[in-house]
Amino acid sequence: MTLDEQREVIKRELEALRERGVHRRELSLHACKRLFFDLGIRPSAATVRELTQTGSASDIPKDIDHFWERIRDASRVRIGAGAIPPVLEEKAGELLGALFEHALAEAKQTLESERKAIFEERDRAMSALREAQIRQEAANEACHRSEARAEAALERVRTLEAQLSASAATRTSQEDALQASFARLEAERTRLEQQLDTERITNAALRERIDSLHQELRHSAEHYAAQIKDAVSEAERRVKPMLVELDSLRTMASTYQTGIRDASRKEFDFIQQLSAAKGRGDRLEAQVREQSDEIDALTRQLATAREQGAFSPELAALLRSWAKTGRLAEADFAALGTSADAIAEIPAHCPKCADGEPELARVEDGFELLCPECDHSSGVKRSRLEAVTGFIASIRADASDLSA
Repeated sequence: MTLDEQREVIKRELEALRERGVHRRELSLHACKRLFFDLGIRPSAATVRELTQTGSASDIPKDIDHFWERIRDASRVRIGAGAIPPVLEEKAGELLGALFEHALAEAKQTLESERKAIFEERDRAMSALREAQIRQEAANEACHRSEARAEAALERVRTLEAQLSASAATRTSQEDALQASFARLEAERTRLEQQLDTERITNAALRERIDSLHQELRHSAEHYAAQIKDAVSEAERRVKPMLVELDSLRTMASTYQTGIRDASRKEFDFIQQLSAAKGRGDRLEAQVREQSDEIDALTRQLATAREQGAFSPELAALLRSWAKTGRLAEADFAALGTSADAIAEIPAHCPKCADGEPELARVEDGFELLCPECDHSSGVKRSRLEAVTGFIASIRADASDLSA
């Protein structure tokens, strides 16, 4: 039977005695007997208290002293019962007395050390309990603050999503209106082009008619000239009708030229209307591009808000200050990973040359911040925050070396 099993047996015996109404001292004496005689363990206040589950810190040591007193009495009885010479009996008594005093002193010393250890353990436990309560209160307060910030962030995200939905709906309606306007303008342009083609065909027919009239006029003039030469007398008789016909032909030619000018003016008006329609289309397209840029900016703001939701403003400011002062080691950057990249602030100008604008590039599995003017680099780092910190820290280290 193992030691733990024997202890369980002793506990059951003590429980049975307690149910029968046995006094506390008898329970302690029974526990001391079983420990000393059966298990070979020196009884102590903590061991007896563990088995009996009763008694105070002052009562149990008294019970243990009573147990040792009974052991000493039993030993004296056994020594005095034999046929021992008086001198040997006296020496044995002195030896037993010395042994008893030594055992008593050892027991008291052990008791004091165990009592001191118990008190120290109790003090440590109380201190740990107080510290745990303080940490629990701080953790609860931090949890409440984090929940409040999370609720605010969620509300902001919901607001941004609602704005984004409204912007998307507005953009859709504007795109529909733009498409309708564009279709209407295209139809108007097609109609004007058809009308222009018709006018051009009409103008071509008029030009052909004028050419034919000019040719007829030439032929008629030649014919009349021949007749005048052949018959001057008949020319005098026919001069008036010929003049009337010539005036009629001139009137018809003037009418044709007026029609050509009107057709050219109408063509110019149609071209101006087409240019105005194209200008309105360009303006509408520019408005669509501006609204698209606004929607893209809102989308980027929403993505930035979602990325920074994992860090409170105070925590982000604390991490940035630690990174700038060099209080974050490589192990800290490795533990953070890329979760804190959203709070990394890329400097607008290179601190080394003051002219270049640092550029952040993705290199293989890491990030590198490089100045294109002076080729100052942070080296390949695991995250954006580590790259920015390394870029500034290397400049600070160079400055300290030069001052040294």
